[in-house]
Amino acid sequence: MSLSWMSRFGMVCGVVLALSVGLPGAVEAFTGETAATSIVLGLGIASGPPALTAFHLHQSSSSGRFGAVAYAVNMIGLCLFAGVVFALNLVVFFLDPAVVKTLLAGPTRIALLGGMALFVVGTALFSASMLRTGVFPRVPAVGYGVTLVLLALLAPLPDTPLNSVVHVLVAASLIWLSLSLRQGGASPRRAAVPYRTAG
Repeated sequence: MSLSWMSRFGMVCGVVLALSVGLPGAVEAFTGETAATSIVLGLGIASGPPALTAFHLHQSSSSGRFGAVAYAVNMIGLCLFAGVVFALNLVVFFLDPAVVKTLLAGPTRIALLGGMALFVVGTALFSASMLRTGVFPRVPAVGYGVTLVLLALLAPLPDTPLNSVVHVLVAASLIWLSLSLRQGGASPRRAAVPYRTAG
């Protein structure tokens, strides 16, 4: 598998992920959460790991050890968060409220919150690595960290119009980052930084 193929695959996955987050969020602003929007979001999250890998590969030659650690933490957190999103949207959504209340009163709640916490930390680190490296545009690099962290923090709470706005902003950041993969590799501004070769 070539890096160029991985980049194209990651770009497509990033756009799919963005649409699976943004479109349900926009629709739910008017309809509330529905079975259809839950299914789209629950399945679309599977596109996250390939997109994140493509983002990392795009900047890896200049992101150094910090970028590698940030990617690793973000990847583990994203996989856990993807499981949470899948479970909430494709399992919990269809359960009786009394069953859900009992389920989330036990160890399951701790596991869900732990996975989300690791996702928040990893997302913040990877956003910082994108800003530090300077390969991606600054606005979506900041947006990646801010909007995805907000998405995770709002996930356990009742839906409000703010949730829909955050979903759309997440989608915008992910699409921008994904389309940035069509450009070249490492930024010349960072190409000669000493820690790159030392890391």
